[in-house]
Amino acid sequence: MQSIKTPIYQAQQIREFERLAQERFSLTSQILMQRAGKAAFDFLQRRWPQAHKIAVFCGGGNNGGDGYVLAFHAKERGMDVTVWQVGNQDNMKETALAAQQACQQAKVPIHPFDEKANLQHPDVIVDAVCGIGVHHTLRENIVAVIKKMQRVHIPILSIDLPTGIDADTGQMLGAAIYATATITFIGLKLGLLTGSGIACTGELICNDLQLPTELFSYVQPIAEKIHLSAYAPFLKPRSRDWHKGLSGHVLIVGGELGYSGAPRMAAEAALRVGAGLVSVATRPENAATLNIACPEIMCRGISHADDLSALIQKANVIVLGPGLGQTDWAKMLREQVCKQDLPLVVDADGLNLLAHTPLFHENWVLTPHPGEAARLMGISSQAIQQDRMTALKEMNKRFGGVTVLKGAGSLVLAPNSLPALCDKGNPGMASAGMGDVLSGVIGGLIAQGIPLGDAAKMGVCIHAMAGDLAAKEGERGMIAMDLMPYLRRLSNQEPPQRNV
Repeated sequence: MQSIKTPIYQAQQIREFERLAQERFSLTSQILMQRAGKAAFDFLQRRWPQAHKIAVFCGGGNNGGDGYVLAFHAKERGMDVTVWQVGNQDNMKETALAAQQACQQAKVPIHPFDEKANLQHPDVIVDAVCGIGVHHTLRENIVAVIKKMQRVHIPILSIDLPTGIDADTGQMLGAAIYATATITFIGLKLGLLTGSGIACTGELICNDLQLPTELFSYVQPIAEKIHLSAYAPFLKPRSRDWHKGLSGHVLIVGGELGYSGAPRMAAEAALRVGAGLVSVATRPENAATLNIACPEIMCRGISHADDLSALIQKANVIVLGPGLGQTDWAKMLREQVCKQDLPLVVDADGLNLLAHTPLFHENWVLTPHPGEAARLMGISSQAIQQDRMTALKEMNKRFGGVTVLKGAGSLVLAPNSLPALCDKGNPGMASAGMGDVLSGVIGGLIAQGIPLGDAAKMGVCIHAMAGDLAAKEGERGMIAMDLMPYLRRLSNQEPPQRNV
């Protein structure tokens, strides 16, 4: 599948771009700083057209230099601009110092920052304190600056990335700016799109600083964004003589007593993205009632392993885990399922059982959230969140197949492809059953013959976009079933025009 590529980078790769820009195209750090500062100023004017009073907080590195260039342009446009210098000016980098001197010559007021500084209620605050070079816990003086900026409840524009966010991981380095908007340069940084970074970035735009297109072929990105439009060939309208057998049969295995809702949600999600048939293998006590609200689901009570064999023979893909539990009954089903050669989607208690009895399998999709990932890896969920990309790669190496690390900025890793990131979704999706719906979506796509890696990426994207559409009526109180009509909408292109 040909992707519509939006590359994502880490700090080392951005520095390599800067090095190549100077070496091959004579684009010095000073030229790039002037372009960055001007681009940030232009964005500020577009984003806050009525803004007149600007407070710019500048560190001593190139990020601070970008802030000085912005301040210079603001002064040139007649704005009331003040710069607060953070840290010791004696250690400023040469290019940043030149930008500061240009501001001094333009009569821009520059004051050393202290906690008692009176910001005098600016219209916009510009955060140009720390850039991509910071990967350690912030010093106390930087934390004090962050607290000062946040306390006044004024829109904040962060330059390149919010101060306090690790550009490579999205980890918060003790404290961080919650920006209203962030303008980043050259390429998207991974830390802006996952972990705590996605919560701190606000509105995000990327400016390539007019680097030659040729330059981008020299540096391999660490990941790429998922675009649903890249998978349009899988979602094209079906021929008039289509039948359900061509759309595949999904088997959902789960539903311990008291948890029948999980496989029911997964089953409907599989149907809503286009699966032809969906069966649920569940506790006998659930079988008579599980499909009352969705009679299209076929339910079978399973007491013994042999009861499952007949269902497996009819299936094209198995989703193991929704509401499964970890009882002897669950372990029996899991053992039977894992003997098969069919593609698997493993979620919820399927993953918890995997943590107790590890297996390596090439023909499955694992869909852990950070807590489940922590159990799989034998570490804390905090450790998972501190470096989600590394955790994704380690899980994939240990368990094989395709790995989806759910959460803000979900990550997907499939064999022989770059990690993929989904920047869709919203906090309203942090509610019961959302993971069950995702496992059903991915299973429904696999049933239609879509390769596992593509199905996982498509599924994550469709699921997140459905959540965003559902959230237009409000994030708080949104439930998993609210996604169903949007799953159907997103799984269809415009139908062909037919002559009557």
